[in-house]
Amino acid sequence: MTRRARSLHVALVALLALAAGCGGARAPVPAITVFAAASLAEPGTAIAARFTAAHPGRTVDLHCAGTPQLVLQLREGARADVFASADQPNFDKVVALGLVAGAGLEFARNELAIAVAPGNPFRIAGLADLARAGLRLALCGPEVPAGRYARQALARAGVEVRCVSDETNVKALVAKVRLGELDAAIVYATDVRGTGVAAVPIAAPANVVASYPISVLRAGRDRAGGELFVAFVRSPAGRQVLAEHGFVLP
Repeated sequence: MTRRARSLHVALVALLALAAGCGGARAPVPAITVFAAASLAEPGTAIAARFTAAHPGRTVDLHCAGTPQLVLQLREGARADVFASADQPNFDKVVALGLVAGAGLEFARNELAIAVAPGNPFRIAGLADLARAGLRLALCGPEVPAGRYARQALARAGVEVRCVSDETNVKALVAKVRLGELDAAIVYATDVRGTGVAAVPIAAPANVVASYPISVLRAGRDRAGGELFVAFVRSPAGRQVLAEHGFVLP
């Protein structure tokens, strides 16, 4: 074999190897980034696990926080494929930013409850008892959906309370009740389940029904994946998980 022939042979082998490598390797599929309200942490984790099991090769990056915090992050340029809000007003803020692709779809509902220590040592029976002097009570801040809902419930019941703090999300409230730093807090009914604290129901005339909308976002890295995830959340499998975690299905 001449020197030129050998050179051509080596070049051809290298080219074939490169082509085979390119054909066999696939670009990694980006994780589907989901921004979800803090109260969706547990069902969101379960739904993400079922979704990835049903869609091999797909992964979900679930980021849960207070809804206003998520809105702020999106406003400041954070990229997400899906946004699930604990209320319509905060969802509308994201719509106003031009970030939502399509209409928001209600996928779950929730109600409020009073979180107390196990055994209910202060014998709290309803909202009226939260006005007692010396009771360490806290709500979420008024800008947080759960905080706004709690204030609406108190107003409906005609009860005025003194809060020792305003928290950024319901998980913080439940944790402080569990640790004994608070005597009571108004949270979502779903947040009390399996947390080591007890729940006192709030009567229907005063209780507030929270509506949770979800949508795909425009600026995400995987819009197709986001659409798949939203569809899964609203599928029988996703609805089953939500029901198992105490959410009311619309």
